[in-house]
Amino acid sequence: MPDHLLTVSNLSVEFHTRAGVNYAVNDVSFHLDAGETLGIVGESGSGKSVTCSALMGLLPSPPAVIPAHARALFAGMDLLHAPEKQHARLRGRRISMIFQDPMTSLNPCMTIGDQVAEPLVLHRGMGWREARRLAVEELARTGIPEPEKRALAYPHEFSGGMRQRVMIAMALVTRPEILIADEPTTALDVTVQKQVLDLLAERQRELGTAVILITHDLGVVRQYAHRIQVMYAGSIVESAPAQELLSAPRHAYTRALMASIPSAKAKGEPLSTIPGLPPTLREPIRGCAFKPRNTIGNPALCPVDHVPELVEISPGHLVRNCPGCLAN
Repeated sequence: MPDHLLTVSNLSVEFHTRAGVNYAVNDVSFHLDAGETLGIVGESGSGKSVTCSALMGLLPSPPAVIPAHARALFAGMDLLHAPEKQHARLRGRRISMIFQDPMTSLNPCMTIGDQVAEPLVLHRGMGWREARRLAVEELARTGIPEPEKRALAYPHEFSGGMRQRVMIAMALVTRPEILIADEPTTALDVTVQKQVLDLLAERQRELGTAVILITHDLGVVRQYAHRIQVMYAGSIVESAPAQELLSAPRHAYTRALMASIPSAKAKGEPLSTIPGLPPTLREPIRGCAFKPRNTIGNPALCPVDHVPELVEISPGHLVRNCPGCLAN
């Protein structure tokens, strides 16, 4: 069995603030293989973005604290504890990230062409002339019309969908081995959302890049992910190959997420919702985190004195062994 491209083990992240400690991510482990798409889904505040920001070395310390025993192994390096100089050599070159809001991620004072070219100058040592030429080619591949002309424009002159295409061009121009896409279609309408995701999938096939796709939308990962990891309250509650998880979800939270997809309901039926809110994570989780919101399983069976263990119920299919959340 070949080694995984990325192996994350026992990742936890705490934020130590004046208001107290926030336990944002709790003992998360997963792997990523070359060329595959791993979908990470869950509500806002479930720990998806913090997990990937930790891998990118983007969490300021303090307030962020990552335990010494946590590991994220990539190319013989531990991403969680590497010096900033080593991270800087990887970030944007071998690992890239697309952020949620392209308008705040793009520099309003730089032309689009220079922003796409900059990673080539910084990470490939190219001169600006050659880098700008390759940037125009990358913009053309991402479907930007009149790329030579639009490379001279500024971010405010682009629509939301076009700005997201620019972000994809910036992330992929250095041909990274891993791309983290953090809610890449936020605030885009459905048609543009599909265009952007199709473009991302097409460029992934061309380059062989592994993708971590962060989203709250199971409908998105249904179409694009090879494996799906469901997070709740900073922990993984279920992980499986995409087809298996979507056809036979086991955890009550996964089932509740799937029931809340509008397309799962017949016309005229009331939409399903998950009552209440996720926990604030200002205290460590002592029992089943989903117990207060569990209306699909049997919350009376959810433990309150220990966190259910993540167990493998079939090859590659892991789920929290909570009797209340596994009950029908």
